Amino acid sequence: MSNQIKTVLLLGSLTALIIFIGNAVGGRQGMYFAFFFAVLINFGSYWFSDKIVLRLYRAEEASPQDFSWLYSIVSRLSQSAGIPQPRIFIIPSDSPNAFATGRNPEHAVVAATTGIMRILSRDELEGVIAHELGHVKNRDILISSIAATMAGAIMMLGSMVRWAAMFGGFSRSDDDDQGGGLAGMIVLAIIAPIAAMLIQLAISRSREYLADATGASLAGTPMGLANALEKLESASQRIPLNSNPATAHLFIVNPLAGRSFINLFSTHPPIEERIKRLRGMR
Repeated sequence: MSNQIKTVLLLGSLTALIIFIGNAVGGRQGMYFAFFFAVLINFGSYWFSDKIVLRLYRAEEASPQDFSWLYSIVSRLSQSAGIPQPRIFIIPSDSPNAFATGRNPEHAVVAATTGIMRILSRDELEGVIAHELGHVKNRDILISSIAATMAGAIMMLGSMVRWAAMFGGFSRSDDDDQGGGLAGMIVLAIIAPIAAMLIQLAISRSREYLADATGASLAGTPMGLANALEKLESASQRIPLNSNPATAHLFIVNPLAGRSFINLFSTHPPIEERIKRLRGMR
């Protein structure tokens, strides 16, 4: 199954979950309230995501004079992708990593740490930049924001159920009409947010695979990115990035990899599997 189709199916699952729990909790009014409140929160995040994350990691815009070779890489790959050349930022950290952000290709930003430029060859860095431009080309920031909006609405509905249960918000007749008892509603309030989070993470992992494939196509070879991921797997664990969990999904390798306990709860697919798929493209 292609990653594009998988993303559509996962987003559809989130939509169905919203409709199901929204009607179970408060009918259409409850569903609309949670959904539009989540939209409001995530709209702000989507619109200002580049400014927020760049400030969080103390990133500075790269000088065209000092980083002319990096501008040359980004310019060539942007032309290959058919997108405007994004702004380039440098993160002052020895931990090797990189990310792309921005609400659309016209407002995109690519950021790389000083550490990643130190350990990768030019071909490997081209593979990494191509991966990040793949995210821009595929509009993954928008898709992630949509997924976060729907997941946030589900979590909010779950909270509404728990609070209503605590303060006696459900009558016996309500329970009968909803086809289940109070215990069933509480279970739904706990399970649905977990399911929403897992679906959101699955979407994030699917988009990473797609960005790998797009990046390999833009670079003209998958080997640069595959070799880069091999280096980054161990180097990022030796020199961890002091990162915020809310931004972990942005990076090319999970900066929280040393702290995640199973792949199901990771924002990124296993690096070994990503490398295997890339090398299988030859």
